[in-house]
Amino acid sequence: MKKIIIVTTLLSLVSLLNLSGCSTMEGVGKDIQKGGEAIEKTAKKH
Repeated sequence: MKKIIIVTTLLSLVSLLNLSGCSTMEGVGKDIQKGGEAIEKTAKKH
């Protein structure tokens, strides 16, 4: 359980950093989608 929390926290931080670099709504949507996919993959593993 702790691994999931750590991974989710790290993915959230990476997503926030990526969002700060986006200047368009399309870019923001892609970043959020990639973050969601990574969380989904992690959840399926556990």
